[in-house]
Amino acid sequence: MSAICQVTGRKPGFGKSVSHSHKRTNRRWDPNIQRKTYYLPSQGRRITLTVSAKGIKTIDRDGIEAVMARLRARGDKI
Repeated sequence: MSAICQVTGRKPGFGKSVSHSHKRTNRRWDPNIQRKTYYLPSQGRRITLTVSAKGIKTIDRDGIEAVMARLRARGDKI
């Protein structure tokens, strides 16, 4: 599963981990990605989205129909 939110577009962040001796190693900060299933009443079917915690809050606030309209307008195939 890719670590990209379909709603907000959040991706992993990259940087360095700095130890006590100041040695730097590569690391990444992954977003909190979840697979969620939502019911679309207008189409009478369920869809599964890969969303971050922020994306889930956005869907709760705006509604799944409004978010899906935004995704379709953006050109995403779902």
